[in-house]
Amino acid sequence: THTPISIWFWAAYLVSSQTPGMSAVQFQRQLGLNRYETAFQILHKLRVAMVRPDRDRIGGDFPVEVDETLIGGRTRDEGRGQHHKTLVVGAIEERKRKENEGERDPRKALPRRGGLYAGRLRLHVAPDRSAQSLESFVIDSVQPGTQITTDDWSGYDHFAEKGYRLTQVAQRGDPDITEKHLPLIHLVFGNLKTWLNGVHHGVSPQHLQPYLNEFTFCFNRRFFPFNAFQSLLGIGAAMEPTTYDALYNAGPRRRPKPPRRISPVGN
Repeated sequence: THTPISIWFWAAYLVSSQTPGMSAVQFQRQLGLNRYETAFQILHKLRVAMVRPDRDRIGGDFPVEVDETLIGGRTRDEGRGQHHKTLVVGAIEERKRKENEGERDPRKALPRRGGLYAGRLRLHVAPDRSAQSLESFVIDSVQPGTQITTDDWSGYDHFAEKGYRLTQVAQRGDPDITEKHLPLIHLVFGNLKTWLNGVHHGVSPQHLQPYLNEFTFCFNRRFFPFNAFQSLLGIGAAMEPTTYDALYNAGPRRRPKPPRRISPVGN
């Protein structure tokens, strides 16, 4: 890199310790960088480094909620329907605070649904809602034998055959059932969409996965932001460097541009 090492340390600190995160536009202005592309690539390389290659699978002793959502913005003159949306599948642990835990436990400040609070999170872009795509995500993200709660979509029907204890609830878009049986993952999806629109003003489908990495990284370390900074430096130093081509290998190479007010990917 031709960028001073102090800029990289500032980027790692700001992106991991700021509660809402930081967009490339904010980072460029705060550190006085001349080019938006420089700020974008620094932050994007750090986002790629936020996933430890040998990270643990979630679940085990904790039940896990699994569901999917569509991330997408408004489309004009294309009629009604789901146009240009990106499918994101997520899994989150359901945890309960023990009665003997101290009053200073930071988890007491978390939003709860029915006495539950959110444990570890996994998010990933999925090509479709097929059983193969959903099963691949769950096998990579959740420990075998975990109790999984999800909706009645047919793509989840064979999870029991893959070694999971499955509970499927009839949802069909009923918000009351969602609130009762899948409260945490839908709370996460709502926060994710608000974050993408509010902080980044939308991101393109090509670059959505690194932003999911950032959201997951900060969410799982939300109690200890300075530890998040140390973790990011440690993971990034141990990984192979991400090249310019690797950031854009999902499609035609285009220079990044500051986001517009109307985003290609929103809520």
